[in-house]
Amino acid sequence: QVQLVESGGGLVQAGGSLRLSCAASGSIFSINFMGWYRQAPGKQREPVAAITSGGTTNYAHSVKGRFTISRDNAKKTVYLQMNSLKLEDTAVYYCTITTNWGPSWGQGTQVTVSS
Repeated sequence: QVQLVESGGGLVQAGGSLRLSCAASGSIFSINFMGWYRQAPGKQREPVAAITSGGTTNYAHSVKGRFTISRDNAKKTVYLQMNSLKLEDTAVYYCTITTNWGPSWGQGTQVTVSS
């Protein structure tokens, strides 16, 4: 089984930065897809960024140029560097990692951007 532990969320002023981390543990033999989603109040969960095992990245249009996803395979960790944060980035952020066990989700971490 796989456990994901997220960290790095919090309260930040608009224009500020935060870095989210998501560390995987368990009987993991391979990690493929790693990504971040977010869910704002009253809205559906939406994809934010993704990175493949080969390092190819994809971003939602709303965060392109501001957010950067990266991974450390040795640490089984995926990161999301968020810069130039906007009020509309306020949401619960979830990481997801696909391993030999299939997809797993983190518990979510709150990101609140204030004016």
